[in-house]
Amino acid sequence: MMNLIFLGAPGAGKGSQAVKIAQKYNLAHLSTGDILRNEVDKKTELGIIAKQYMDKGELLPDDIIIKMVENKIKEVKGFNGFIFDGFPRTIKQAEDFDKMLDSIKIRIDSVILLDVSKEILIERLSKRAVLENRKDDSDISIIENRIVQYLQKTAPLIDYYKKQNKLIKINGIGLIDDIFIAITNIIDKKI
Repeated sequence: MMNLIFLGAPGAGKGSQAVKIAQKYNLAHLSTGDILRNEVDKKTELGIIAKQYMDKGELLPDDIIIKMVENKIKEVKGFNGFIFDGFPRTIKQAEDFDKMLDSIKIRIDSVILLDVSKEILIERLSKRAVLENRKDDSDISIIENRIVQYLQKTAPLIDYYKKQNKLIKINGIGLIDDIFIAITNIIDKKI
């Protein structure tokens, strides 16, 4: 059993690498955005509560997000572990997440940080706006604000996981396949 967190700024390549790593090692790829949409679509009790926040344009409370993730973990079968893509996003979420994982006897083995400079992030997100028709990536001020939000709220997780000896920093600049090989080389040494 292997459980990983992928950490990095918007545009760092978390999603692309998480999908490839999940396929290679038969890990369930859990993205909180996907989990949230699924709960809302299924009209589960948590989905109905979440929709009320979403309809007001408000962020969901951490306890609701943690419960959704826990439900998904318990629901998923037949995998060799999990990849948590872009979650947790704050120290508080990480602390609550750790408590929840302890309660169900699961631990995070490694946190893969994809390290990419701000200039490259802006370049990638601008390209993604055109290639994937992503409106959230089409305005440079929105892109810069997303990076600032990451630096203020999520980047503190780097030290949080470093203190737990779980952080693995990977240069996220280069070809997707080269970055994938760098990640798999490290994972293969750990398993």
